[in-house]
Amino acid sequence: MKKVITLLTDFGLKDSYIGAMKGVILSINPEVHIIDITHDIEPQSILDAAFVLYTTYSYFPKGTIHLAVVDPGVGTERRPIGITTQDYYFIGPDNGVFGLVLGKHRDSEVFQLINNTYFREKISQTFHGRDIFAPVAAHLSLGVTLDKIGRVIKDYKG
Repeated sequence: MKKVITLLTDFGLKDSYIGAMKGVILSINPEVHIIDITHDIEPQSILDAAFVLYTTYSYFPKGTIHLAVVDPGVGTERRPIGITTQDYYFIGPDNGVFGLVLGKHRDSEVFQLINNTYFREKISQTFHGRDIFAPVAAHLSLGVTLDKIGRVIKDYKG
């Protein structure tokens, strides 16, 4: 069965940002199935994104990789993270967007994404969705594990 990556952002649909992220994912794994949950989250509303993610993620097949980018702190010191639960993966910023999911899955492991081998070669300060999160999700869909991409952290916002 094809691996599934979902996308949830506050980017809207009037520009090329979603297309760029999908292009990065498909250039790494052309066989992955990409599903748009929504790109109409209220701009920079971490709470809205956390709620939508929490109410939708479990309807997807086990092994789905959920990529959430609602990131008012892009370009700051906030960390890129990956989360593994018993059934799902989550990729995005450590800003609280995964807080509700982590509250339900207390046995999750959270990794700070640090191995830039799995990032795009050039990383923009303002588009981590394309340059860090999308390639990491694509590599996960090919079977790379989060322990190869990051290190376990305990002091996360979710």
